[in-house]
Amino acid sequence: MDEPRKHQGSLRGASAKEITRGALLQKVSQERELRHYAKRASAAAIFMQRVWRRYKVTVTVALQLQEEWEKNFANYRVGSLTGTQISSTVLRPFLFFTTCLATRHKRLQTRDLNCMGRCFKILLESVNSTDQRKNFCFMAMGTPEERKIWNYQSRKLISLCLFILAEFNQLCAGDQEFVAVTTLAMRLAVLLTDSKGWKNIADSDGQDVDIVAKDLVQFMGLGESGLYISVRRYINILDVPLSSQVENVVQKDDKFLITASAITLALRPLQVTSLNVDGPGLLDVHYAAEKYCASLLTIPWLVQRLPTVLVRAMKHKSTLTPCLQTLLILKERILNEMWEIDQLKVPFSPKVIPPVGWALANVICLATGGENGTLDSGWLDQGLDYVLYVHVIIILAEDLLARLESVGHLKENKESQSDDTKLVNDLTFGESEATHGSFVTSYMDLFKPVCQQRYLTDLLAIMEKDDHIHGTETLSQYELKNHGKLEFIDIAYFYSYLLRIVSFLHPTVGPLAVLNMLSFTPGFLVNLWGALESSLFSGDGATAENLHLSPSKTSRNKKDGLFEKKGKHGNKDESKWVSVLNKFTGKSQSGSESTNLVAEQSSPSQTNKGSRDDWDIELLRHGAEGISKDLSCLLHLFCAAYSHLLLILDDIEFYEKQVPFRIEQQRRIASVLNTFVYNGLSNSVGERSRPLMDSAIRCLHLMYERDCRHQFCPPVLWLSPGRKSRPPIAVAARTHEVLLANARIDDASALPSMGSVITTVPHVFPFEERVEMFIEFIEMDKASRKMAGEVDGPASRSVGIVVRRGHIVEDGFRQLNSLGPKLKSSIHVSFVSESGLPEAGLDYGGLSKEFLTDISKAAFSPEYGLFIQTSASDRLLIPNASAKYLENGIQMIEFLGRVVGKALYEGILLDYSFSHVFVQKLLGRYSFLDELSTLDPELYRNLMYVKHYDGDIKELSLDFTVTEESFGKRHVIELKPGGKDISVTNENKMQYLHAMAHYKLNRQILPFSNAFYRGLTDLISPSWLKLFNAREFNQLLSGGDHDIDIDDLRRNTRYTGGYTEGSRTVKIFWEVIKGFQPKERCMLLKFVTSCSRPPLLGFKHLQPTFTIHKVACSVPLWATIGGQDVERLPSASTCYNTLKLPTYKRPSTLREKLLYAISSNAGFELS
Repeated sequence: MDEPRKHQGSLRGASAKEITRGALLQKVSQERELRHYAKRASAAAIFMQRVWRRYKVTVTVALQLQEEWEKNFANYRVGSLTGTQISSTVLRPFLFFTTCLATRHKRLQTRDLNCMGRCFKILLESVNSTDQRKNFCFMAMGTPEERKIWNYQSRKLISLCLFILAEFNQLCAGDQEFVAVTTLAMRLAVLLTDSKGWKNIADSDGQDVDIVAKDLVQFMGLGESGLYISVRRYINILDVPLSSQVENVVQKDDKFLITASAITLALRPLQVTSLNVDGPGLLDVHYAAEKYCASLLTIPWLVQRLPTVLVRAMKHKSTLTPCLQTLLILKERILNEMWEIDQLKVPFSPKVIPPVGWALANVICLATGGENGTLDSGWLDQGLDYVLYVHVIIILAEDLLARLESVGHLKENKESQSDDTKLVNDLTFGESEATHGSFVTSYMDLFKPVCQQRYLTDLLAIMEKDDHIHGTETLSQYELKNHGKLEFIDIAYFYSYLLRIVSFLHPTVGPLAVLNMLSFTPGFLVNLWGALESSLFSGDGATAENLHLSPSKTSRNKKDGLFEKKGKHGNKDESKWVSVLNKFTGKSQSGSESTNLVAEQSSPSQTNKGSRDDWDIELLRHGAEGISKDLSCLLHLFCAAYSHLLLILDDIEFYEKQVPFRIEQQRRIASVLNTFVYNGLSNSVGERSRPLMDSAIRCLHLMYERDCRHQFCPPVLWLSPGRKSRPPIAVAARTHEVLLANARIDDASALPSMGSVITTVPHVFPFEERVEMFIEFIEMDKASRKMAGEVDGPASRSVGIVVRRGHIVEDGFRQLNSLGPKLKSSIHVSFVSESGLPEAGLDYGGLSKEFLTDISKAAFSPEYGLFIQTSASDRLLIPNASAKYLENGIQMIEFLGRVVGKALYEGILLDYSFSHVFVQKLLGRYSFLDELSTLDPELYRNLMYVKHYDGDIKELSLDFTVTEESFGKRHVIELKPGGKDISVTNENKMQYLHAMAHYKLNRQILPFSNAFYRGLTDLISPSWLKLFNAREFNQLLSGGDHDIDIDDLRRNTRYTGGYTEGSRTVKIFWEVIKGFQPKERCMLLKFVTSCSRPPLLGFKHLQPTFTIHKVACSVPLWATIGGQDVERLPSASTCYNTLKLPTYKRPSTLREKLLYAISSNAGFELS
């Protein structure tokens, strides 16, 4: 379309440049807005001019009044003014110019301080006068007009006094004039709000005076006066004893008077309940208590900043009870107010204790501790309502924990900026790491009272009483509804929260004091397990003996239940895990493969199927997300406390004395933890459930490891949770590897967690299945190496070595140690005889097997010096402590780790077993006192003698040292810094026991286990090793039971040289070995394969295959007729697992020759 012409005319004849109607209206509207804006701007300017003129005039008048006031009262004569004159001539102008010049601008000058000091002296002299006419307070009893004036001026005076208190800071503390004025102001405020201090007035009109004073106190309790903000600002500048032993400070006279007056004023609004107060008055008390809690109880180290006599006043039930009641009623509002305190000054960061944390610590210090304010172990009965107290600290602890965890997640996601970590005096003291550590330690010292046994035992005793509730007649209906009786679950909640709080603030040391107290308080763990048992096993009629539980709690559990039923959860069948694998690998799996895997996995086990149901707890089948908050709390506390106790519980106490639980109860505990952890990991773990899961996993591992050393649970117990939902072996292995390779740690909770099950609780899989899983891992690794060309591609490289028979360890170390993970490649070995000549033969796998067998036999021999045998009856191998003094000793042990890894990788059995303690280190697990019996039984018995010694331990003359001897030299090693100067006493004998066990089980062996671990994990992934416990690892390395399944061996035997299964000599051979003793059959197996134990999964997994080779031997006919047989001995080629068997004719001859051969400890050389 063509553009319109520039001068196109309209029908009216107007030009096209004419403005449209819409544009005209818009232009008019804009002009109207501009005129309105100009009018508003003009009006604002006029208003600002008026305000400024008014301010200027006001300041001028105030200065004039101040000047006249100073002249009039420069030479004031005591007692020359009446109360009315003081009100009109002294206070009226004083309050005017003080408000205009000082309080409004939030600054005090020397001139203002002089006027204030003079005015306060006049008022104090007047109030203390016995002449009613000259007493300023007598106006409160005068005419209505006088009462009104007195009330107004008194409120203004109190606000001014509190303003002066708020302006008192560290700089002013050295200004004697400011201190004097602050002292006068506090004296005046205290006197005005105490009717008993009004001379001759309280005696004549006591009730009216109390009402007037009460009205003034209520005014202080309201937000208009700024009482609690002023007191908070003042207390924050007081000194804090930042040390491990926090004690109260001692103040000088003037400062003590100011502090005492400030605390007195802060407490008075809380104590008006002693007067006849109606409903509105009660609301005022709650408001005052709300401000008291939000402003004062959140002051860091409140109790420690104050003198002892003032702490006693704050501890009194008339003060503490209203605060606790208000906290319980208005918890949401008060917690929000606490959160908002100082947020404009200091953003919440990981280095700052939030205000609710200080409120929790201060409430505990006020409700506990000694009369002198120190943090001793006493629990004082102050007439406090303990139910109210426990409920309040639960509320505060829960909120503190939520805020700490939120800032913890924030810290993980984003580093705090430098501005955010600046700390002020109100919250912390310095920002260096060292100072912060001291700060956190001092903060946690405030919780010492609740970490004492007496505190917990008192709470448990109160729980048993029926008459422990005090003061319920003053509670509202809301409070009565939530008050109730102190129950065990309340105590459990507090300590569960406390454990998580101290763990967050100080992960290494923080929880120890709490765990020690919980573990050793008589009856607490029994009560805790009783509460769990009554809820988990209530359906089968199980009852716990001597639980000492609250009857109301037990009935509530049965009525309401401690668990929540989730929606319907179908059984997880094997197809689920097939689909999981397909999802991660992107591959499809045929139905036939799935069917075979399922059929293989569901093979019958040694135990009957019905007994498994006894150990599968139905209520825990949905993990942490399927239980209630109450049950979660009880379970978390029990797992944390009992796992701590298990660390120091020796085998005598556990198995013989059976404390604190009987063996039957231990089995139930194990079944609960086993079911809970398995289902928790299978159903994924949310952030809120992580502390519970971590504690449960730790406790479960300790019980399982103890069962592995000395069985107390039936094997079916550990298998029970996964018997229905366990995936096929191949699927589980591949899913685990895929998750381990691809999943980020941050997303682990969102992914299917069968990988977590395999690495965390592998014992739910039968041992045979885990061995198959281990083999599957190796096959997958070989397949991935093959795809990468490391096996038969261009990058493949086999390792060829030449080994001298007499120096097999040294030659192997020199040529193979530097290969690292490349040792997974095939090895081609050429032997050199002791005469120096190369031995004939090609290595097709047999010579490398012989090499690994021979180098292990030589290096693990105690005579070589790298390993020794334990003093226990099983004589297992453990690194020699003197190996570190040998040339390349540590490197040699690392090399032996690679040798063992190579044997495991190739499926070659080695006829050696390692000590339980050593294997624990290889599996990444810490060893504790009770495991010392497997390493050094004599030392363990001696330590148990010390532990249970009834007399004075000093009689044994022990100290914190241990003496070692190597190469004829004695070395004294301190178990702790300065240990040679520390004697073992009854108080520290437990420390000595664990220090000694820690040295023997962890410190001494650590360099060697680390070296062996480095070599082992070059070939075997650590996650593969964690499938097994220590005993199972030895089985994986050296084979199965000490006997042979003859039928299995016969089915998997190959015949060469002319033998067949029907050959006469072969038939005689199988008949003969069936008559062997188990030890003789093992000797035969070692004779042929160099290992006395069969493969774990049967002889079909023996590589190379067990072979019987025919050795043809001719015997003259007359010799045969005469009863003679072949004289040649059987021989063996261990590198090929081959038995070279001559053609014997008689069973007796074959038995005699075979026994002679296997007993002679020779093989190939017999040929």
